[in-house]
Amino acid sequence: MEESPFRERVLDAKSEVTCQLVDFQWKLGMAVSSDRCRSLKYPYVAVKLKVADPSGQVNTKSIEMTIPQFQNFYRQFKEIAAVIETV
Repeated sequence: MEESPFRERVLDAKSEVTCQLVDFQWKLGMAVSSDRCRSLKYPYVAVKLKVADPSGQVNTKSIEMTIPQFQNFYRQFKEIAAVIETV
């Protein structure tokens, strides 16, 4: 049976890390209006991640999330931190 090339690689304690988080920036914003909607008034969180690949080249990734999405993202990072503390 052939493995799909799109299957995600699962990391375990013996796997090597492929990228390193260099910087994490975030800001809270409020969308007030757009060309398609006169009154948006919804808060969002913009996140900018800088990651270094194994060769050392730094790439920037930008993400925009709703407040509930950011809260979930934050909870996942707390869970990761708790696991790392046990290692």
